[in-house]
Amino acid sequence: MVSEEVEEIEGQISDVLRALGNGFQKLEKIKDSSRRSRQLEELTDKMRECKRLIKEFDREVKEHEYKNDADTNRILNEKKQSMIKELNTYVALKKRYTSDLENKRVDLFEGPGEGFAEENVLLASNMTNQQLIDRGNQMMDETDQAIHRAKKVVHETIDVGTETTAALKSQTEQMNRIVNELDSIHFSLKKASQLVRELGRQVATDRCIMGLLFLIVMGVIAIIIVKIVNPHNRDIRDIPGLAPPAPARRLLFTLD
Repeated sequence: MVSEEVEEIEGQISDVLRALGNGFQKLEKIKDSSRRSRQLEELTDKMRECKRLIKEFDREVKEHEYKNDADTNRILNEKKQSMIKELNTYVALKKRYTSDLENKRVDLFEGPGEGFAEENVLLASNMTNQQLIDRGNQMMDETDQAIHRAKKVVHETIDVGTETTAALKSQTEQMNRIVNELDSIHFSLKKASQLVRELGRQVATDRCIMGLLFLIVMGVIAIIIVKIVNPHNRDIRDIPGLAPPAPARRLLFTLD
């Protein structure tokens, strides 16, 4: 039986993943770079929230693992792996969109078309030296920020991969423990079955002996009763160790 906390966290994760899917679909339709950047930041926050919820989900599952059966634990682990896989998909999408966005920013003064290049040359010719320096510094700052964000995305992807690897290792160790416990339970059941069979045979033997003793005692009692009731019956032999009944005595009375 899955706890209410686990079900609640699972519902929250599903809502966040659904929101991420809708957000990336919306991102496809956005053409403006600034709006795309804001949309990517919102999606990044949602991915952080989803990552936190998945960790909380895993912690709750491990805390209630001993209360659930093997099938329930397997289903919960499969759900967790599915959530991690889906989140990794969105992380990869975010990385691709971020890279595309940064390429567009870098191409601001390095467009592939000759007309665009000529326009940049004319724009630069109308600027003073200080304006050119400021513009160059701005482009360098934007490039540094783009590199920083790209590095951040790479680190996040590595962290997710590391957590996934650790989760898989933990599940493998857990499966090995379950197999060992099942082997131990099977051995215990086998020994218990052997003990039950031995006890059954011993009880059956004891019952036979008790029945035989009961018959012997009843026979002896019957013989004794018959000897007491009819002591002159010669068809019944005397019981060894039992004295024969005393003969009747006559009392002689003398009259003075």
